[in-house]
Formats: sequence, structure tokens, C-alpha cells
Amino acid sequence: MKQMFPLIRRCCFYTPFKLRKVTGSRLLLYGRNKTSCSSLSLCLQRDVCPLSRPPGLSPAAAPAVKLQALHTSLPLLKKKTPPESELRRPGVVRRSVALLQHSPRPALYLTLSGLVPFVSMPLAMAIQGTYSPELAFAQVTYGAVTVSFLGGMRWGFALPEGGPAKPDWLNLANSCIPPVLAWQALLLKSIPSAAIMVIIALGIALHYDVSLLPTYPQWFKVLRVMGTVVMTLSLLATLVVKIISEDQLSNSRNEQQN
Repeated sequence: MKQMFPLIRRCCFYTPFKLRKVTGSRLLLYGRNKTSCSSLSLCLQRDVCPLSRPPGLSPAAAPAVKLQALHTSLPLLKKKTPPESELRRPGVVRRSVALLQHSPRPALYLTLSGLVPFVSMPLAMAIQGTYSPELAFAQVTYGAVTVSFLGGMRWGFALPEGGPAKPDWLNLANSCIPPVLAWQALLLKSIPSAAIMVIIALGIALHYDVSLLPTYPQWFKVLRVMGTVVMTLSLLATLVVKIISEDQLSNSRNEQQN
């Protein structure tokens, strides 16, 4: 039994040589000295901790691996937070430009690419010098689809549990108004009336996103205002091209009759 007790003690309560050296001689010599306590803690961290868990595996290692596996976006596409100095600059235009520069690149590029059909329709008619009802109807149809998308986007913002917006009547019912107006615009036979209806629907959707939902990010609100302004101006440009082309056509007819 006397021989078994040292063996059990060495197997179950084994401490490295450095730890035994500190606790045996230095701890008795220095007593309450802070240097011995610090050396004891360092030895414990360096020698005892590797015995409790394998090296290279920390408590935060497993969650970090899971987060790295779930997050699949590229580092270049991550959202960048603008500095406070840029956000506090005087002037709405400067602050808006700063927010656009630091907005997520996918949202910025997709928004700009979505504005291309709006701008290309009146530009093509202005280059040709004639009004095309087909192009104008295509522009109005694309505007109605965009308004429907902007209205349905609020459902995706309010439905997740624990989100900043609640799925109440205010959020869900208001999101149905822009699609209904877009549908009414497509039922109208007059293209100017349909374009005006789409402009009204865009204004209502912008009011909802900027005023009624303040929890949207600031960069998204700037994108919404910029997109709505460009879409509205492009629809108005189409109406201007229609008026100018009709005036030119009527003047040419009057000259031929005279």
C-alpha cells in the first residue's frame, strides 16, 4: 500500500516540474511576494492549461469556425461604416455622398443598374427625335413592377421575429397601397395618366420608407431618395418628349395644309 499511494498520486495529481519547483521552494521563500504569485500564475497558464485542453483549441474557436462557415460574403462586399467626421459634415449633399460611398456595394450597384431602363427610354426617344408609344409603355410597365417590389419589400422587413418593425396593420397594409396603384396605372389606356399614377405611387412608397420606418439604415434612405428622383425625372422626361413630338407633328401638318 505504501508503494501504491505514490503511484496514484503521481498519476492523478501530476504537476509539471516547473510547477512543483515554484510551489516547493520559491513559494516558501517569498511567501506573499507578488513576484512569486505572478510567476505561479504564468506557470499555471503555461503548464497546467495545456493538460486540461488540447493546444490551439480555445473556447471561442468553435463559434468562430461556425460564424466563418455561415458568412459567405466576400470581404469587399461587406458594409463599411462611414466615419463620424464625414457624417457630421455640413450640408445634406455632402452627407448623402458620404453615405453612398460607404453603403454596401451590392445594394449600390443593383440600384444604379435598376435605374438604367428608366433613363434609357427617354434618352433613346430624344436621340431619335420621335416619341415611341412602345418605349413609353415599357417604361411605365417597368415603373409599375418597381413600385410593386418596393411595396412588398416592407413585408420582408416586418415579418422576421425580433425585427425592428412589427407585422401590424400600419406596416403590412401600407405596403399593399403602392402595388394597387401600380396595377391601376397599367389599366389606364392613356400613357401620360399611367406615368403620373406611377409617379404618385413612387412618392407614396418613398414617404413610407423614409418617414414611417425610421429604422431603415441611413444609406438605404439615401438610395431610396436618389432612385425615386431619377425615376420621377425620367418619367417626366418621357412626357416632355411626347409633348414636344406632338407639337412638332401638328406644326408640320399645319405647314403642309397651308
